[in-house]
Amino acid sequence: MPFSRLAESRIREALERGEFDNLPNAGQPLDLDEYFSAPPDLRMAYSILRNAKVAPAEVDLINEVARLREQVAAATDPAQQQELRKQLRTREIHLSMLLERRKRGEK
Repeated sequence: MPFSRLAESRIREALERGEFDNLPNAGQPLDLDEYFSAPPDLRMAYSILRNAKVAPAEVDLINEVARLREQVAAATDPAQQQELRKQLRTREIHLSMLLERRKRGEK
């Protein structure tokens, strides 16, 4: 039996058992704006990452920059504050470069 027929058969059986009755957002239209706003060459990768609940590198960097800003503001030791500012500048530059590459369509 070809794979497509086997898949269709299994889907029909699951439908008959009611396994798809209580899915989240059942009956709601799909919102594909976010999907189509991503660059075409990254759409599939972003979809896979989102479904796996893994954030893109930009999101991780944005979160890290925010965390470092909080640490700089809370630091009382001047030497520690200087080191944190250095780390913050490095991460901000890295984020800016990554966002610029994405904007230009580079990988």
